[in-house]
Amino acid sequence: MSRGQTHAVAEADPEATRRLVEGKANVVADALSRRRTSRETIATTRTSQFRLLEEATVMMIRESPAGTPSVDSTNTSNVSRFYCAQVRAEPEILQRIVDFQKTDQDYVVYQGLASSVDHPDWSSIRSGGVIRFRNRLWIPAQEQLRRELLQEAHRSFYSIHPGNTKMYRDMRRIYWWPGMKIDIGAFVMKCDICQQVKAEHRKPGGLLHSLPIPEWKWEHISMDFVSGLPLTQRKHDAIWVVVDRLTKSAHFLPVSMKYPMNQLCELYVREILRFHGVPVSITSDRDPRFTSRLWQGLQKQLGTTLNLSTAYHPQTDGQTERLILVLEDMLRACVLEFGGSWEKYIPLCEFSYNNSYQASIGMAPFEALYGRPCRSQRVGRR
Repeated sequence: MSRGQTHAVAEADPEATRRLVEGKANVVADALSRRRTSRETIATTRTSQFRLLEEATVMMIRESPAGTPSVDSTNTSNVSRFYCAQVRAEPEILQRIVDFQKTDQDYVVYQGLASSVDHPDWSSIRSGGVIRFRNRLWIPAQEQLRRELLQEAHRSFYSIHPGNTKMYRDMRRIYWWPGMKIDIGAFVMKCDICQQVKAEHRKPGGLLHSLPIPEWKWEHISMDFVSGLPLTQRKHDAIWVVVDRLTKSAHFLPVSMKYPMNQLCELYVREILRFHGVPVSITSDRDPRFTSRLWQGLQKQLGTTLNLSTAYHPQTDGQTERLILVLEDMLRACVLEFGGSWEKYIPLCEFSYNNSYQASIGMAPFEALYGRPCRSQRVGRR
């Protein structure tokens, strides 16, 4: 019972006596809190499962008097057909290995090595039998045979899509052929199921490299959209953020996500090119507006290079992403402090950002752009 239930029972019968019962002695309550399956049942189930696997492994490959491999199936009466259907260690496969060995162009060479006492790594069961290398079956250069063995070691019920190393370690105990490790790696890499279900365990490829430092103001810029904002009276619900990568100065342009691309191009010419000229490059994400034919055609005519980031990798344009966080904080503060719509505070936020100290450049963006910070009521200087 819970603590509340205990107090309720005590208040209902104040004269009742309470006696402590150890957990191991409280058999009735312990039985009610356990699942119906007992430990003995679980142990019996596991024992039967292990016995089934042991019976399946009894089907070991043996050498018959005639020199042909056979399968000992005397103890397989209780093995289910479902599991037996997956056991590929059949005489036909072993016989095929023997036949392909005899027809392989290297058979004579390997047979001579197996017959020589100077090469203990090579052996042969009998004259004309299976050739082994370090007690492993030599698999001749027969593509179909090797593919079947690879599939069995990778896609069976007893070997469920292991990786390169595990699969190689398992196969090398039984088989050998030149370049087997390379073939196993290529086979695993081409497995569609492995590519779909396996988790990525590698570190990020390569080191992160910063974009080259621009040589002049507003020659290399970056841009992005802040979307999902409340709709204003002017039907604006987003902000187009454009940043100069050298001076860190920025423009915040209220827009609507429903604007056609030609209207955005006109806004770009009116608010960016009019004040700063044509940039050399623009860094942005793969927003449909930045990948549209109209936008790419305009930049091609202007001679501007478009640097599009990798999908779902915002670190490429970390400068703009960081500025967007600052802008959102400023807008929240303005709305909470002064009230009203966010759009009317955009000019003040732009001026406040550009006229404030930036640690990355050691000065205000306006100071880097114009040579000195702009005059304001707070600064009070020219």
